[in-house]
Amino acid sequence: MLFTLFSSLSLQINAETAAEKQRLEAFFKDLEAFTVVFSDIKQLYVDDVENKELFDNAIKGMVSGLDPHSVYLEPKEQKDLMESASGKFGGLGIVISKKDDGIQVISPIDDTPAYKAGIQAGDLIIKIGNKPVRGMTLEDGVDLMRGEPGTKIKITVLRKEQKPFEVEITREIITIVTVKGYLLEDNIGYVRVSSFQGPTAELLKETIAKLVKENGNYLKSLILDLRNNPGGVLNGAVDVSNLFIDEAGLVVYTEGRIPSSNLKFKTERGDILLGSPMVVLINEGSASASEIVAGALQDHKRAIVMGSTSFGKGSVQTIIELDEGYGLKVTTARYYTPSGRSIQAKGIVPDIELKNISLENEKEASIIDIKENDLNGHLAEEDPTNMSEEEIIKSQEKNQASLDKTAIEKLKKDYFVHEATNLLKALTVLGK
Repeated sequence: MLFTLFSSLSLQINAETAAEKQRLEAFFKDLEAFTVVFSDIKQLYVDDVENKELFDNAIKGMVSGLDPHSVYLEPKEQKDLMESASGKFGGLGIVISKKDDGIQVISPIDDTPAYKAGIQAGDLIIKIGNKPVRGMTLEDGVDLMRGEPGTKIKITVLRKEQKPFEVEITREIITIVTVKGYLLEDNIGYVRVSSFQGPTAELLKETIAKLVKENGNYLKSLILDLRNNPGGVLNGAVDVSNLFIDEAGLVVYTEGRIPSSNLKFKTERGDILLGSPMVVLINEGSASASEIVAGALQDHKRAIVMGSTSFGKGSVQTIIELDEGYGLKVTTARYYTPSGRSIQAKGIVPDIELKNISLENEKEASIIDIKENDLNGHLAEEDPTNMSEEEIIKSQEKNQASLDKTAIEKLKKDYFVHEATNLLKALTVLGK
């Protein structure tokens, strides 16, 4: 019997050794194929290519071939990603887009250097420092305007019916505004979260508190709009979920190959709405962190989810800092809702499905679609170079009031918001 035991153990060891030998042989064969291709390129390619460039390209291909979300990051990309995740960066505080040969201001962020300097929605930036914007990419423009807090930059602005003028602005740490809130009819609050970063939960809490105060310290119900929200940092989603859940349990959990990827994020009791009815709006553009929030509130029966099935991006990416400023963003786990549903490639299915239609036979209206020319008297014919900071801020507040009014009018024409409002009215009547 002892002989049989040793014989079985010996066969197992030999089998493991043989399997390991096979794996090693396959590894070295693949490595040889790589070195042959590398050598051929070095000798035959039409231009001389540096070894580092070839290795970088090889690494990029290896990583990007895993899935759409794993990326090998060059130093600038790594830096931009970390800034985006933190929600803070040194800059002017404007949301911009490319228009013709210039860079157009979509809107200045409240209380930022650009806002205080009088930059307005619709302004066209034609020069940054001494560099004309003509032919410049949007990314190059962003790079020029960002910089160390406390440093100054001059931008030349073209405003409707005015000659171009120059404004000097001092850069500050900018917190990305990801939350907007409005009061709708019948004491219903509406809050849109456009992405999830470190400060998002605190901004959401402040926004709801502001709506409660504006409504006489009372808010009957809330619409949380996560449509076209691409996600963001995991902790931001967990913190936002915990603002509304008042029972023990999980917000989300992750599972991966290594123990450190298996995490559970627990609820922290304390519903800031004290149980008032909630509707969460999602659509095909709601992904990642926004799916975590929708899934958590749905599983805990804290909110009714309305809209269309979400994107289905239920994988976790870990950012690893490498030497010389490089980085690696690699998928390490999958998300699961509190009830054990995998989000990956499935998405969050709404409790109430809505067709992507609109009221008044118009293209679906949304506060996302609001442009400067939607505002009445949208461009004040004022040159901020001739105004005091107090006069500029007063002018900006006037513009913001007009923008808020326009946003609410847009929301009334938004089919998803219209249906959510009707549902919340019914729930209030029923005492839910």
